[in-house]
Amino acid sequence: MSGRARLALCAWAATLMAACALLPLVDPATWILQTALLLAVQSAVGAAARRVPLARPLTVAAQAVVTLVLLTLVFARQHAPAGLIPGPQAFQRFADLLQQGGDDIARYAIPAPLESDGIRLMLVGGVLVIGLLVDTLAVTFRSAAPAGLPLLALYSVAAGLSEGGTDWLWFLVAATGYLMLLLAEGRDRLSQWGRVFGGAPRTPGGEQDGVVAPVRTGRRIGAFALGIALVVPLALPAMNGGLLDSARTGVGSGTGGGGTISAVNPLVSLRDSLNVDENRQVLSVETDSDDMSNLYLRIVSLDDFDGTTWKPSKRNITAVPDGTFPTPIGLGPETKRTQTRTTISAADWYAQDWLPMPYPPSGVRIAGNWRYEPVGMTLVGDHGQNTRGLTYEVRSLNVQPTADQLAAAPQPSAALKREYTELPDSLPDVVSRVARQVTAGAANPYEQAVELQEYFAINGGFEYDTQVKVGSGSQAIARFLEDKQGFCVHFSFAMAAMARSLGIPARVAVGFAPGSPQADGSVSVGLRDAHAWPEVYFEGVGWTRFEPTPTRGSTPSYTVTEAPGSSVPDPALPSRNAETEPSAAPSASESCTAQDKKLGACAGESAAAVPVTGGDGPKWYAVLAWAAGGLAVLLIPLAPLLWRLRTRSVRLGAHGRTEADAGPHTLAVWRELTDTAWDFGIMPEESQTPRKAAARIVRLGQLDPTAAAAVHRVADAVEQVLYAPRPRLTAGLTEDVHRASAGLRDTVSRGTRLRALLAPRSTVRVAWAVSARWAALKQRAAAARPTLRKASGQQG
Repeated sequence: MSGRARLALCAWAATLMAACALLPLVDPATWILQTALLLAVQSAVGAAARRVPLARPLTVAAQAVVTLVLLTLVFARQHAPAGLIPGPQAFQRFADLLQQGGDDIARYAIPAPLESDGIRLMLVGGVLVIGLLVDTLAVTFRSAAPAGLPLLALYSVAAGLSEGGTDWLWFLVAATGYLMLLLAEGRDRLSQWGRVFGGAPRTPGGEQDGVVAPVRTGRRIGAFALGIALVVPLALPAMNGGLLDSARTGVGSGTGGGGTISAVNPLVSLRDSLNVDENRQVLSVETDSDDMSNLYLRIVSLDDFDGTTWKPSKRNITAVPDGTFPTPIGLGPETKRTQTRTTISAADWYAQDWLPMPYPPSGVRIAGNWRYEPVGMTLVGDHGQNTRGLTYEVRSLNVQPTADQLAAAPQPSAALKREYTELPDSLPDVVSRVARQVTAGAANPYEQAVELQEYFAINGGFEYDTQVKVGSGSQAIARFLEDKQGFCVHFSFAMAAMARSLGIPARVAVGFAPGSPQADGSVSVGLRDAHAWPEVYFEGVGWTRFEPTPTRGSTPSYTVTEAPGSSVPDPALPSRNAETEPSAAPSASESCTAQDKKLGACAGESAAAVPVTGGDGPKWYAVLAWAAGGLAVLLIPLAPLLWRLRTRSVRLGAHGRTEADAGPHTLAVWRELTDTAWDFGIMPEESQTPRKAAARIVRLGQLDPTAAAAVHRVADAVEQVLYAPRPRLTAGLTEDVHRASAGLRDTVSRGTRLRALLAPRSTVRVAWAVSARWAALKQRAAAARPTLRKASGQQG
């Protein structure tokens, strides 16, 4: 191996070793494997460019272009022509992911879940940028010592975010990588001049005369850099909140009843949840309550308003009480209540630090490390505990006050009123002025609260719009009152602030509105059910929910007026989410079988399934310009992988919802399943029926029951569209293919998995398709020859 190649390998290893310091920040740590592969491709492109050789700036440019293409392939291939060429849509996708990553960093505690594509882009993209800098400095410009600065920056970010007990280990790993890079550069330099084992000879007095050995100089540089690496993290400013929370979970570290909770603001992701394309189920709820409209799941209350946003106060936490929780503050014995028992199951991807519960809870049965915050009556995870995959039972009170009780409620205590009516001086005067105008005819705090609710929900001219930004600063509420467009965050913030301006204790609750009832009697709570609502305090009743957001949640029965023609939503009806419009389906696969021909599924891709490129695909000159930049070095070995990813995306992607779309979509999904099995070594047999083919895949693939059931469901769907008089779409086929693929992957060796990824056997279909087209072309040419000869004879 040449000295330059050895140096490039050491630069790759040093970057990867420094990136290991980021491993404790995210769970699971599988992103490092993807990063290592992409970093290796980036380094290989640089080595190839230097071997050509290209000029140094062109080498760096080639690596930068390849890095951008790699990130496009991984994070934005659905938004780029051919899945590789970055354009405006791809850059917009990167911007959206980076914004999402910033929001998720503020929301999640360490370790953050890897499901967040924004955080994953920050990790992978950041390491690739650092790798490009290290390779440029150490290898392209042959100066390894300055390359320690980007490595130091990478380690310092990780050290500044984490306070784990293994930080010293990651420091040693990063330091070893940097020293290895320095020694590799020293060896490369010395090899050009001959061996130098030491400095100039020493005099009898022990003094050294002459120049210090380069190796010793490199060691001194390394020691100096390592010293900086030790000091810099200590001098970094503290960063708190979410993923930047130095306490990891935001909870005191004791095991007894002490400690505090300094909660981060959970509203940063609420808008994203309301705008998701897929309303993924977050919680499955079973309850013995007859009133589903009141089944709000409260996560945390926000009672500290600083003029910019609402956030939870820093409060003492205790151990979770055994048995029954204390009676909620302010709830008197004369207020009617019933006991409700609710069982909640969280999705295995939903990692929430706070425990979603009906309010007020009277008891909880849950496993894990949880602490109790008595003022808000909330549970928060301790030492990294969260809701991921948990099932728990909550006993709660269904408090049923009457309008008369609320109207006759006495004044709260001076201390409580002072705490929950506090407003910052920066709040614009328009907030209190509008509050007084709206409630001018109200006789008591209850009527004032109802007037505020109806102002936002009915007669104020407000519109519900999730695309409106949350906003920040003291003018955010004033802008909302002027524009009259927003979503639950705006409505709850504004009503709580206006209530406080009238001297009514108020706070904001965050959680989930009532979900959708299911056939089995449970309630499905999805991402789009994320919600925020104001709570107003009444002595004798306690904290009481109001619903100012139009078309969302359910209006409490104790606030509904009996005036004729009232447009207040029916409190018995929970909110409903609009269904997304169906998109066009991709067409069938590349080659036709008898089954495909029966349903006419041999056409090309539908227009809506093909990426819009402004033409029939990438132009030849664009491809040549891209290849001239050195990207062919990347595409040639990765062409099977890229073709397979694109084909899988088209087959399992969006599709139409009509009966005519059932056949093409189902057969495309079946072809994807059989090709995936082929990639793992199970060659398809087109002569078999779908049922026998499925049994063969299950037998040869040694699939577990879950994966086997998924394979048979896809086969049943194929038989249904082939033989049923009126084919119909079968839901969940894409998920079944993913389950079957996972089952096949788990039963093969690592080498087989690698081959299935990088050299999938099913790519031979490309050769078959080319051969078929060539044969058809020759056949048409042969058929045209007699016609040409006849025409020639007549003319002669």
